[in-house]
Amino acid sequence: MRHLLIALALALPLAAVASDNDVDKINGDIRIDAGQSAGELSTVNGDISLAAGASARKADTVNGGITLGERSTIGTVNTVNGGIELEAGAKVNGEIEAVNGHIELARGADVSGHVSNVNGRIELDAAHVGGGLETVAGDIDIGAGSHVEGGLLVEKPNGGWFNHSRTPHIVIGPHAVVQGTLDFRREVVLQVSDSAQIGPVKGATPVKFSGDRP
Repeated sequence: MRHLLIALALALPLAAVASDNDVDKINGDIRIDAGQSAGELSTVNGDISLAAGASARKADTVNGGITLGERSTIGTVNTVNGGIELEAGAKVNGEIEAVNGHIELARGADVSGHVSNVNGRIELDAAHVGGGLETVAGDIDIGAGSHVEGGLLVEKPNGGWFNHSRTPHIVIGPHAVVQGTLDFRREVVLQVSDSAQIGPVKGATPVKFSGDRP
């Protein structure tokens, strides 16, 4: 998918707005105003943002971040080099994927599909993910009251460009729920609140903590 995204981005026209509200750019940001609807949003060098209550089918960028405002809605979200932020109540009906960038889900944010990155922090604040979490070299913070279905995977690094000496730090906060297997294919630090509920753990030993934070 990442190779296809890059190839698609390089083939985009300089700037075009299709009749079905698609927006394609090479250089430049894309912003959808509050309450407005759009189709597929694509840029190579630029950020993509949806203001409060806006909607779109898809957002893809190569070098840029993606921000979904409060109560905004979109199908899928993908970036190569950039962070992804969902503000309170934002909804993604499909997947979120980043390569080099953080992923942050604010209170009440909802992702129906898979959430993954390679490098960068994944943070949930009383948010919901329906299709599991995945990273290679990033930390994961599943904050208080969050709910993750589909388990959690920390994949083994593949290739020489990762910092193998850095150990990912996984925190599962108070009253959080992680359904499905927590599968760790490399060394991690796993800290789990004594009020959290988690599924089977492979490849790591959970360390319990009390209070709001470890």
